[in-house]
Amino acid sequence: MFKKLIAVLIICASVYLSFEALLPNKISNLDTPLTQFSTDRALVHLAEISKAPHYTGNKENERVRRYIISELEKLGLTTQTQEGYINSKWNNFTKPVNILARIKGESNSKALMLLTHYDSNPHSSIGASDAGSGVVTILEGLRAYLAEGNTPKNDIIVCITDAEELGLNGAELFVNKHPWAKDVGLVLNFEARGSGGPSYMLIETNGGNANLMKEFVAANPQYPVANSLAYSIYKMLPNDTDLTVFRRDGDIEGFNFAFIDDHFDYHTVKDNYQRLDRTTLEHQGTYLMPLLKHFSQANLNTVKSTEDNVYFNIPFFKTITYPFKWIMPMLIVAILLFFSIVVYGFRQKQLNTKDIGKGFVAYSFSLIFSGLLVFFGWQLILIIYPEYTEILHDFTYNGHTYIWLSVLITLSISFWVYSKLKKVNNLGNLLVAPLTFWIIICCLVALKLKGASFFVIPLYFGLLALFVLVKQYKPNLVLLAILTMPVLLIMSPFVKMFPVGLGLKILFVSAILVVLIFGLCLPVFGHLKHKTRWSFSFLILSIIAFLSAHFNSSFTEDRPKPNSLVYAIDSDTKTAYWATYDNNLDSYTKNFIDTTSNNNTLFNANTFGSKYGTGFSFTKKAPLKNIAEPTIQISKDTIIDKLRSYTICITPNRDIQRLEVFADSTMVFKKMVLNGVEITKENKEDNTVFKQRKNNRLFCYYTTDQNYLELDITVPIDQKTTLQLYEASNDLLENNLFTIPKRLSWMIPKPFVLNDAIIIKKTITIN
Repeated sequence: MFKKLIAVLIICASVYLSFEALLPNKISNLDTPLTQFSTDRALVHLAEISKAPHYTGNKENERVRRYIISELEKLGLTTQTQEGYINSKWNNFTKPVNILARIKGESNSKALMLLTHYDSNPHSSIGASDAGSGVVTILEGLRAYLAEGNTPKNDIIVCITDAEELGLNGAELFVNKHPWAKDVGLVLNFEARGSGGPSYMLIETNGGNANLMKEFVAANPQYPVANSLAYSIYKMLPNDTDLTVFRRDGDIEGFNFAFIDDHFDYHTVKDNYQRLDRTTLEHQGTYLMPLLKHFSQANLNTVKSTEDNVYFNIPFFKTITYPFKWIMPMLIVAILLFFSIVVYGFRQKQLNTKDIGKGFVAYSFSLIFSGLLVFFGWQLILIIYPEYTEILHDFTYNGHTYIWLSVLITLSISFWVYSKLKKVNNLGNLLVAPLTFWIIICCLVALKLKGASFFVIPLYFGLLALFVLVKQYKPNLVLLAILTMPVLLIMSPFVKMFPVGLGLKILFVSAILVVLIFGLCLPVFGHLKHKTRWSFSFLILSIIAFLSAHFNSSFTEDRPKPNSLVYAIDSDTKTAYWATYDNNLDSYTKNFIDTTSNNNTLFNANTFGSKYGTGFSFTKKAPLKNIAEPTIQISKDTIIDKLRSYTICITPNRDIQRLEVFADSTMVFKKMVLNGVEITKENKEDNTVFKQRKNNRLFCYYTTDQNYLELDITVPIDQKTTLQLYEASNDLLENNLFTIPKRLSWMIPKPFVLNDAIIIKKTITIN
């Protein structure tokens, strides 16, 4: 009984340690020595930076820029700004203002760059985490570094970009147009996609990661959270940061450090000073300081590699790494060991096909049933709580409770299934099935997702446990518990990481991971009596988790509901509409819109740029207000070689934030120049621009100084060119022509969409 208790405690402690090792356990305060990073000192800067939304082009953006420049100059650095029009990969056109500074090194080697951005997301995001946290991490890290009297071997370039939120425009401006870009050898980029949790290290490279990982391990950050599975997935997903531009356009490699938990705060007014997790900010500091010291002295000419490494973090050992070329040999050895131990078990009459078959039935049922139950359970939850769909992030305020729910219900199912297997003499028979599944998974990842090949490490310890079960009549339960530690220490954080990183729609992945982990813990769990009681206990806990989620499902001031409202004028027909992106109307939107009068297709033919391609859900006719329309002037109409060229000048007559231009996909554009910047041709052989446009969208111009937009366009001579212009301002709530009630305390503006806006649609036709 005592050994069983010790074994269970080892398992619980391993799970606890797997999460505890991800983050620092204390916050550095104002009394921290000046030569060390202090989170509390960094927070002094954050309080200034995160007073209000400071998106590209607004007055707060300029104030924040002046503050950052001032703080860099207090450190003795000479600063400069870089400003210019740039069109991003997503055809978002704007005029960012980057902040730059440089610390001269002792040699003429490649420079180390510290990178982040200072703009917040339009229009309501405060930007404390994204990426005020990055700004203050660099400011405080540089201060501590200089206070220590360090003289770098390599130049250190500070680049704090603008317009990252609009399409990485500031990074594109620097990489493609600043002379310092050619000097950069490595980038450390600090980012956020939430307001808490551990900061994950993600590599950006055009080649292999082997040398980068070698140097990362040598720098020895205290709390590394890095694994090559996340690296492999990241390379396949359409996620981009400023560092992506450095890799893509400049062939410059580097590290991203980004935290992704509390995703519900991302790009909202709740991304504020108060909600940024202090431990998370401390974690960013624990990355910057050792890496700054290491890479300011390292040879940055040798960071490129053609080889990739598998890597993962584990308590006590920090980061483990080994070459991709070891993957197949390690897998083959594991397969050979598996078959050798199974054959040995049969010869020793400790294994038999009947009990192994029972194990396969039990394990397969646990795996499939748990995955399906959680998958369809989440669909049912969305039906019960339709308001969850208003959170476009796909991670609800009670999302962590739902992760607990999926884990607990899966454990309940697994214990219940194995409680039915009472006549199995040797637990090794039951362990064969999980090991078989693990081998199959390791084979698949070795072929398709090599970054996950460290899954073979827990497999090895599982094989050792199988050998112990076969070899010993009464195996030491504490030893078996110790053999479960690798799978628990390595794999447990993934149970949380996947739904946090990719959304609650993949909760079923957490359930599957729990069953996979449970399978390698069978040498201990199989020895526990009263498995039905364990199952019932976890079922009770899962019910408690569901009730907790239910009682925290409603929107409150701390968990506010995102909602949206815009006023749109079709100047061609002289009609106006209220519109919303909400699927569930509340007391705020019901002041203007109801579901009985709906013409939501009016503007959705041209979906405004948003992260999730969200369109209007409901619209309703509204009184026509006297909103100043833009002035359109067409000039320089010339014909050369069967091509027609002309200039369109669009001058706003009100304070606007964006101009979005659409054209039917049949329209052909041979050339287009925006405020002197020529749009890059997608296909030089076809000699056209915007051919691959989505939703008919050509580009969006985010205004910065209320200047006019000048379009120089070249089209086929016989084409009747029609453009739809949408001019938008974020002043619906402040405009004197409207009486818009304030949102209630439990509401916030919905992120990722054009919100609180006055939109004017105007058609430009050239025959």
